Amino acid sequence: MERNYEGVDIVIVGAGLAGLTTALSLHRLGLRSLVLESSERLRITGFALTLWTNGWRAMDAVGIGNSLRQRSTQMKGLKIASPDTGLFTSETALDKDGKFEGYESRCVRRKDLLETLVNELPPGTIRYSSKVATIDELGRFKLVHLADGSILKTKVLIGCDGVNSVVAKWLGLGTPVSVGRSAIRGLVEFPNGTGFDPMFHVKFGGGVRFGFLPIDEKTVYWFCTFTPSQVPSYEEDWPENPIKMKQFVLSQIDKMPEEAQNVVERTPLDKLSCAQLKFRLPWNVLFGNIVKNNVCVAGDALHPMTPDIGQGGCSSLEDSVVLGRCLGEAFLKKSNEEDDEFERIEKGLEKYRKDRRWRSFRLISVAYCVGFIQESKGKMMSFLRKVWFSSYTANAFLKMANFDCGDLVL
Repeated sequence: MERNYEGVDIVIVGAGLAGLTTALSLHRLGLRSLVLESSERLRITGFALTLWTNGWRAMDAVGIGNSLRQRSTQMKGLKIASPDTGLFTSETALDKDGKFEGYESRCVRRKDLLETLVNELPPGTIRYSSKVATIDELGRFKLVHLADGSILKTKVLIGCDGVNSVVAKWLGLGTPVSVGRSAIRGLVEFPNGTGFDPMFHVKFGGGVRFGFLPIDEKTVYWFCTFTPSQVPSYEEDWPENPIKMKQFVLSQIDKMPEEAQNVVERTPLDKLSCAQLKFRLPWNVLFGNIVKNNVCVAGDALHPMTPDIGQGGCSSLEDSVVLGRCLGEAFLKKSNEEDDEFERIEKGLEKYRKDRRWRSFRLISVAYCVGFIQESKGKMMSFLRKVWFSSYTANAFLKMANFDCGDLVL
């Protein structure tokens, strides 16, 4: 008995940053896609994210950059606190030598970014309460079985379903691994204004990295990454216990200026989160299947990484523009009547694989190394941080961000 399948040219799994931006990239080229989201509504995990030059270039490519610039502050540099005294003892301007023309760094609310993407998409693009159960094949098509029993038949399947990606698992990619660190994050409002300079305020060393930066004139985003195994008071219930999270962070910054402590103290308990940090082993990206025929992954499903150089969201935006362009060429650039559409799709995705494989490898690797150095204990690491690491950090940020994924012109 023949089954009833719903035919869709392009199915995207996951309505997060990568999934929505990929859908918008395709929409800008005149291609329709269907985004499957397992939640009942738009799921916003996290409070904010820092976007660097490459991320803003990608957002400009899909036409949302200027809207978000109006709601965020351009960062000018780094203020670095001494690990011994907690006082801000050095200040480094970003791109002080003018090597990275047009650099841009701003922190944006995740809610603002995702809602902006959704508002630019045609109605019906996102289908909520649609959890993928299994993936099968029917000839050259892929069959996406949903938990409600419905089945989608698609020419292209894109996994943008995060660290625990169903699509990545189907491709045979290794499971992301823990780096042994966790991150506490918070968002706080200052109704009368923050009074902070447009700078990254950071303190690292001794196994902990703490920092905060203004999103706009009245909002501050902050983070604290640490190694649970090195914290005697750490308990498994911390992710569900914001009081313990706040107490721990305050204990780590008790020597810092009052303004820094005030950022954490004023943070509402419902604006705190704690999560384990994971990354994909870099060689898994190089040698694993990030693309297979007409199936691929993007965003955190492709390259989960530590947040130490602020490139997780930026690289997801890059993926989406490159993927949109590659699929646009496959669907819209037909050379002759006998041209095989599936062959064009496979060539397009192979082009995407070559473009994103080494870029993802470098970002994952640099982020991990920067985080390791920033949080490591020991006299030698402390010496290196004091002597040269502040300038190295700024250069690492800017070098990784000095990348242009291109526009959507075919």
